[in-house]
Amino acid sequence: MDDGKSTLIGRLLYDSKSILSDQLEALERQSKNKEEGSIDLALLTDGLRAEREQGITIDVAYKYFSTPKRKFIIADAPGHIQYTRNMVTGASNAQLMIILVDARNGIVEQTRRHSIIASLLNMPHVVVAVNKMDLVEFSQDQYNNIVIEYASVAKSLGLKNISYIPISALNGDNIVDKSNNMPWHEGPCLLDFLETISIDSEKNFTHARMPVQYVIRPQVESLHDYRGYAGKIISGIYRKGDEIIVLPAAHKTKLSRIERNRQDVEEASAGQAVILHLEDDFDISRGDVIVKNDHPPKLGQELEVLLCWMDSKPLKAGNKYLLQHSSRRVKAVVKEIEYRLDVNSLEKVEGIESVGLNEIVRAKLKTASPLAYDLYNELRANGGLILIDETSNVTVGACMIQE
Repeated sequence: MDDGKSTLIGRLLYDSKSILSDQLEALERQSKNKEEGSIDLALLTDGLRAEREQGITIDVAYKYFSTPKRKFIIADAPGHIQYTRNMVTGASNAQLMIILVDARNGIVEQTRRHSIIASLLNMPHVVVAVNKMDLVEFSQDQYNNIVIEYASVAKSLGLKNISYIPISALNGDNIVDKSNNMPWHEGPCLLDFLETISIDSEKNFTHARMPVQYVIRPQVESLHDYRGYAGKIISGIYRKGDEIIVLPAAHKTKLSRIERNRQDVEEASAGQAVILHLEDDFDISRGDVIVKNDHPPKLGQELEVLLCWMDSKPLKAGNKYLLQHSSRRVKAVVKEIEYRLDVNSLEKVEGIESVGLNEIVRAKLKTASPLAYDLYNELRANGGLILIDETSNVTVGACMIQE
């Protein structure tokens, strides 16, 4: 079903003047095959030939653009059920999801499925863009009915921070500029909303977590005593002198120094790449996690996860995989498949012996060594992991750690 996702993104890029002149010329040439004769904005993101032939999005397309106020990365994810894995991939790192609703059809099965995925991924912000308003003569009543219906869906799923905007992606109504066709809409247009919404409030500054990515130990005489642990702080704030714990070994020590951009700093926070120095020397390697002892993570080898299966080969209890959690990679086994989650209804289907491509299940995993983790709905940055096929090195499963 075509709700106009690719057209919307094309319109955002086109109207915000984020398309280079050579891209625009290529777009005009390719659009001449279309009967309408106008530029087909969907071609900006639908890069695969099969996508263009079928008029649907198959793979996740990433587009980068910026305005004077903010930089954006758009993940154009397919909406069809057979591409659930692509949608989970595209949404897993997003701070905001735009769910498109066709104004003629209202809330349909696909809308519910996308909303369920947003709920499972603990999406911080959701924008319901009611598209194709031009095809319902910009009816305020039609729009209000959709808002009322979606509000009940959102409440049942526990979705928070929902916003609603009526648009026409094809014609540009309420995309970059306010539409004269819908004077009854008192809120902002889509780009204004995206430029002004606060996303810093989603960062966690209390639970300090820094997975070690690299141990820096120069083998030169001038830096004989230098030993630093490099990584990106995924949450929290670190200050010089903080008491910290290195997990999973549970070594306790203090931060003696923090380096950022080759300079010593007094503190560093979530999102920054740093080198941390410790007062004591321990055996620390890639995959260990440096945390503050006021809000420690959970530590264990048995995990309950929601798992989206991404491989054509079925998942079965007893299968063994490599498990990647931040920078830590360990061996793991699937101990049990508890139930399959119907992504259209949230119904739990029990008695599952194998899991097929795009299915979402609740499962128990056991790792060969302990992981320092958080629950996904409490700290997304430290609550997600992937499963990797040991022979092909292909990512086969995306997991969200549960209670």
